Amino acid sequence: MDLPLDAPNDLIRPWRTAAIAAGAIALVELLILLAIGGGALARSVSHRVERAAAAHRADAHARARHLARHTTKIAPTKLPRSKTEVLVLNGNGRQGAAAAEATRVRSHGYRIGTVENAARSDYVHSIVMYRPRYVGEGRRLGRDLGIQLVTPLDGMRARQLHGAQVVVILGR
Repeated sequence: MDLPLDAPNDLIRPWRTAAIAAGAIALVELLILLAIGGGALARSVSHRVERAAAAHRADAHARARHLARHTTKIAPTKLPRSKTEVLVLNGNGRQGAAAAEATRVRSHGYRIGTVENAARSDYVHSIVMYRPRYVGEGRRLGRDLGIQLVTPLDGMRARQLHGAQVVVILGR
């Protein structure tokens, strides 16, 4: 007994199933190709990134060596510590901080000029500033006190120093 064909749908279904199966296989092949291509691209990019990072590290080392060569030069001092007068300013707002720092500066052999409050009391870091022509004295004082920020006189006039060659402004 033969079953009658149910119109054109019976003829279409096997083709639809075959098309879905072929599409699924093509999708799997596409995903495999994308994974292979993505892996190759990732390797290529990672090699470029590694080379760029190595070049950046080499450049940073070269800059550090250049900076070390040019910043380790110590300017000659004109005055011995006993003749270098220091103005100590309290820039952190803590009472007695300038007097304590003045004692510390004196213990290194410097002469203390004036000890007073700075115009502001919100300095974050301590600063050593020096008058023109006293670069060596300023850097030496910064080294003695462990203060890394040493700069030419800024924001103060030479007459405000009361004869001092260098200034210490205390930060927090």
